Amino acid sequence: MLESAEVAVWPAPEGKEEPAMLVLSDAGIEVAGVARDAAELLELARAEAPDVVVADIRMPPANTDDGLRAALQTRRDRPEISIMILSQYVNRQYATELLAEGSSGVGYLLKQRIANAENFCSALRQVAEGGTVLDPEVVSVMLARARREDDAIESLTPRQSEVLGLIAEGRSNAAIARTLVISEKAVVQHVSHIYGQLGLPPSGDDHRRVLAVVQYLSHAESAAAG
Repeated sequence: MLESAEVAVWPAPEGKEEPAMLVLSDAGIEVAGVARDAAELLELARAEAPDVVVADIRMPPANTDDGLRAALQTRRDRPEISIMILSQYVNRQYATELLAEGSSGVGYLLKQRIANAENFCSALRQVAEGGTVLDPEVVSVMLARARREDDAIESLTPRQSEVLGLIAEGRSNAAIARTLVISEKAVVQHVSHIYGQLGLPPSGDDHRRVLAVVQYLSHAESAAAG
């Protein structure tokens, strides 16, 4: 059973469980504990050593990026703990910082994704297994910025851009084929062309290829910012 330390961040009437906690419990995911602020999150992670820490970017005490800082510190203290970051809005800077070290076992989703419990819990398990999951809106923003600054991405066909975006979200070839209603063979061909166009080394490992693509987009982000 997947064990998860979950951070309660949505105000709720006294005596009622937080939405995310209910989603996890209903899916059979054990909640190791609930932290009310960044300091509690760090203590909880050290004490329980969960598979995944789920944190909101904005947590007390400052309600700015305390949750992100606590999650990143948790990874520095315990690299084996995966982290899932939730955010109200897309923030390219936070996404880039989260992925800067190229670590596996990280996710960044908008809070609204929790409404689809099945997909949210699937993403959480993927992160727990060392995968990388990015919200479609985060990927869309990163791709748009990179496309303006990177000729290699600009030269991709619309279909190849779709495939690239789905890879960055953490999708497998089979999942991409289902989403785009094409064969897996066609997906493999698109992926091969994308990797050749971007100068990325081929990899049959889903986690490694996601990291390679995300790192490429992050570097394009950094170059654009510079």
